[in-house]
Amino acid sequence: MSESTSVASAGGKKKLRAGLVGLGMMGRHHARVLGSLDGVELVGVCDPMGDPHGVAGTRPLVSQVEELIALGIDYAMVAAPTAFHEDLALALAAAGVHALIEKPLAVDNESAQRITDAFAAKGLVGAVGHIERYNPALQQLRAKLDAGELGDVYQIATRRQGPFPARIADVGVIKDLATHDIDLTAWVARSPFVNVSAKTALKSGRAHEDMVAAVGELENGIITNHLVNWLTPFKERLTIVTGERGSFVADTLTADLTFYANASVDTEWDAVASFRGVSEGDVIRYAIAKPEPLRTEHEAFRDAVLGLPGATERIVTMEQGLATVRVASAMIESANTRQVITISKGR
Repeated sequence: MSESTSVASAGGKKKLRAGLVGLGMMGRHHARVLGSLDGVELVGVCDPMGDPHGVAGTRPLVSQVEELIALGIDYAMVAAPTAFHEDLALALAAAGVHALIEKPLAVDNESAQRITDAFAAKGLVGAVGHIERYNPALQQLRAKLDAGELGDVYQIATRRQGPFPARIADVGVIKDLATHDIDLTAWVARSPFVNVSAKTALKSGRAHEDMVAAVGELENGIITNHLVNWLTPFKERLTIVTGERGSFVADTLTADLTFYANASVDTEWDAVASFRGVSEGDVIRYAIAKPEPLRTEHEAFRDAVLGLPGATERIVTMEQGLATVRVASAMIESANTRQVITISKGR
C-alpha cells in the first residue's frame, strides 16, 4: 500500500486507489480496464501531453507523476514511452507506490536493474506488462506442456510480423516486439535464455532496426527461433512448440490453440521402420475460454498488491522483465558484432 494513503472505501468494501501514467494508444485501454476493475478505483490520470482520447472523464488530469502520487494512490500503471520508465518508476518507488510498467521494463540493462533494485529495496510489488503471457492460447499451451502432453520439448519458434505501428518512436522492433517473444518463450518453457544470435535490418529509414531474425538456446536445452518485423503487410502472431509427440501452434491473434500429433504408424518396410522420423497424425483445435488478456493482467497485478495467495506467480515480476531486457540487449549486441552472445545472470 502507499505510504501516503489507505485504501478508499465504497459500499463497505475497500478499494485500491490506482493511478495511470501515459494516455496514448495503450493508456486508453488501461484506463478502460482500470475504470471497471473490481476492487479498484482509478482516482487520477497523468500525461504532460494531455488527454487525447478523453479517458480522464471526471477524474483529475495532472501533468507530473508527483501530482498523481499526491492524490493518494496505492499503485500506478505506467504506460508512458519506454525512455521515461526509469524516472517514473524511481519516483513511484521512492513514494512507496506499487507499479505495473508497460514492457519493456526499460531502455537498457542498467536502467532496468536500477528500477528492479528500487522496488526490491522498498518491498514493493513491481511488475511488467508482457501481456502475451495472459493470452488464453498461451495460458493453455503452458498448462499442457506442464502436464507433459508434448513429452520432451525440442524447439520453440515464434513469428511476430506486421506493418509499422505509428505509436512507436523510441525503440526498435527488438525492444518493442521481440520482447514479447523473449518473455513468452522463457515463460512457456520455464527456462531462461543462455545465449542468442541475431541478424537485423533497417529498411524503413528509421534510426532503429525494423526486422530481426534470431536463434537462441534455453538453459534446459530447448532451441528457439524468432522472426520479428514491422515490414510485413499482414499481421502474424504465432508460437510453435515442437516436441516428441507433435507440435502445438498458438495463434495469439485469434487466441486459438491447435495440436498436430505425431502419429505412430506401423510399417513392414525395414528400411523405413528403422528411421526415427515423424508422420502426420490427428489435428485438434481446442475449445478454450477467451477472456481479455489485458483484464487478466490487471486482475493478476491487483491480487499481487493485495497479497493474495499465489498471485505473485501470476504476474511478470521485475526480475523477469529485467531478464527479458538483457536478452533483447544481447540480440542487438549479436547483430552489431556478428557473434553469439552469452546471457549473463548477473549485472
